[in-house]
Amino acid sequence: MNQQRLLRMFFWVAGSVWPFLAQAEPAAEVLQAEQQRIEVMERAAATTVAVFDGSGQGGGSGVVISPDGFALTNFHVTAACGSAMKCGMADGKVYDAVIVGIDPVGDVALIQLLGRDDFPHAPLGDSDRVTVGDWVFTSGNPFLLADDFQPSIAYGMVSGVHRYQYPAGTLLEYADCIQTDAAINPGNSGGPLFAADGKLIGINGRGSFEKRGRVNVGVGYAISINQIKHFLPHLKSGRIVDHATLGATVSTSDEGRVSVDEILDNSDAFRRGLRYGDQIVRFAGRDITTANRLKNALGVFPRGWLVPLTFRRDGQSFDTTVRLMGVHDQSQLYDLVQKQEQKPAEPPGGDRPAPDGEETPKPKLPNLSKKKTKLPETVSKRFVARRGYANYWYNEKKQSQLWGNYADRQVLEKAGFDWEISAENIAIEIDRERATIQLQNSVSGAAFSNALATDDLASQLSPPKSGGLLLTLHLWQRLIDKGLRKYGEVYYLGQLPSKPEGTMVDCLIGIYAGIETCFQFDTQSGELVGIVMLPRDGVDPCELQLSDYGEVSGRRLPRKWRVLHGDQQFFELEISDWKFGTDSREEKN
Repeated sequence: MNQQRLLRMFFWVAGSVWPFLAQAEPAAEVLQAEQQRIEVMERAAATTVAVFDGSGQGGGSGVVISPDGFALTNFHVTAACGSAMKCGMADGKVYDAVIVGIDPVGDVALIQLLGRDDFPHAPLGDSDRVTVGDWVFTSGNPFLLADDFQPSIAYGMVSGVHRYQYPAGTLLEYADCIQTDAAINPGNSGGPLFAADGKLIGINGRGSFEKRGRVNVGVGYAISINQIKHFLPHLKSGRIVDHATLGATVSTSDEGRVSVDEILDNSDAFRRGLRYGDQIVRFAGRDITTANRLKNALGVFPRGWLVPLTFRRDGQSFDTTVRLMGVHDQSQLYDLVQKQEQKPAEPPGGDRPAPDGEETPKPKLPNLSKKKTKLPETVSKRFVARRGYANYWYNEKKQSQLWGNYADRQVLEKAGFDWEISAENIAIEIDRERATIQLQNSVSGAAFSNALATDDLASQLSPPKSGGLLLTLHLWQRLIDKGLRKYGEVYYLGQLPSKPEGTMVDCLIGIYAGIETCFQFDTQSGELVGIVMLPRDGVDPCELQLSDYGEVSGRRLPRKWRVLHGDQQFFELEISDWKFGTDSREEKN
């Protein structure tokens, strides 16, 4: 009886109070937060792209990151489209788009939407600041059902950070991922993961799907935007981009030590002192406590990146900086991409799900040497096929920009091959066939010479301990005299940190007589600020750093030189005089 009375009283009170509660206005703070969330999602939706090949056979999502139409998506999304694709945006319009660069290992592709220069675009966030429990939302085209290109929005939270997933029979390697319970379904692949403030923090790629129907089960993964930032200038180079390796394998001991099991003797890590049995303590600013952590940290860098490393041996710690190797060489990576076309792997989540009982269709990876169909005119103007490149047009454009900016300054216009350079206690003379350097001090003097007309330039590395300064100067002269098209093989690599400060530089690679030289340009001024000459694999390069541009002998020239070889500085000097011969300059292309 007492229970019945309590129940009647409860329902009477509830019935009496509910009308008043239903009429109560939400708090102003709640309404304001709701409106802010709606506005953020509207702006995010405007930057989201539906990517498809025009035939309805494949597709996914993407996000525009700059007003000129550059957009990020997954490699496995663009793979089914080839060199050209169609992109629908929330404004209901469809735009032609062209492939720019691909990262098949990291499952990232850069495309460019064409037709306007004022695309709505997403601001890039800082994925290193993302923590478990942060509110996030996805935007995209799940199951490719958004025929009007209005993206679906799914709200959730970050459930894990710094996740790593090993390749599963494919090139794809998901490192340093953000894990979220916001819905990521087939078709969301390549779409954006936004922080609550609308900043882009990741590109959705891999989801953990049920076997039947491949629908989200609350565990999805996004490639961190900070990883993509490292690769973005490389992707804009139009190349097929590779990831980095330390050149060593490690394992985790029962004591929690991460020790080197094997190391390549031609790796920079080996030259910097890392050996078998050494314990890796810290890498790229992260404490390394497991082999998985090291693999995770490595996965966010492209080949050639400079990274701080701390290792321990016999109780003593060593701090150094290493330049990372590539996992593949360019030709090998290209061939592996082509082989994947013959044996396609299950995509990490992107195409329309098959009916129950049928196997989900698998997209083919692109045959980059062939065009599937005739390209639209707007796309064909921005596409050049070349082995080793996703789109050589963008590489050629960047080469011309760097070289044109440098040449327009007339730093060494008509300088020829006859140079006489003077500094305190140093004199350098160099022409087409021979280079000589004289070093003087208070006790004695020494002279060293290079024969530059031989076929074996890599053996001409005078003066000793410089790594080949005279050869470096000769190759600098050659680039100035011959220009881009006659130097040898030339391509734009992307941006890398330089020694010793780690400032970012644009890298133009020249290959002549088997010698690879990196010409480094300041990303803001366009000045040539460094030359890194690698005579052969497995040795330390000669690094010539150039600074303090000003007038010398009536020209704007770098007055301060610093020469490094490995961990050692060969010399630092200030140019007092620089004379040029009258050799006529060959026509520059």
